[in-house]
Amino acid sequence: MAYNVLIVDDSATMRALVRKILAMSGFDLGGCFESANGREALKILEKHWIDLILSDVHMPEMDGAAFLQALRAHKLWRTIPVVLITTESRQEVLTPILRQGAQGYIKKPFQPEVIRNQLVSILGEAAATNVRELEGCDF
Repeated sequence: MAYNVLIVDDSATMRALVRKILAMSGFDLGGCFESANGREALKILEKHWIDLILSDVHMPEMDGAAFLQALRAHKLWRTIPVVLITTESRQEVLTPILRQGAQGYIKKPFQPEVIRNQLVSILGEAAATNVRELEGCDF
């Protein structure tokens, strides 16, 4: 089964890095969509089915918390798994977002295998049949 992934981050460099990691991960990706903030991400969700979202927390226009709140309020999108990729480390900021339904978070900077491990955890081992070793990759 091919998975559609949405990367939501205001940094084009970070979106490109995450896209490269996903491409190298060996997962069966159907589509990899990108947006610079939550508002743009909602527009993508109106046009495409997404199986997993990787989202930053701090973004202009609509941040990760407001984006997750909008997702959870929508009948069709409320079950889409969301993993936060963020520089934020304060628990008083992260805990409320996790309570809104994020499946977890990855602290920037990160090693590529951390994303792979999150994908395996959320999508299951069956999705990881073609996963390549990412340890030691240069980014």
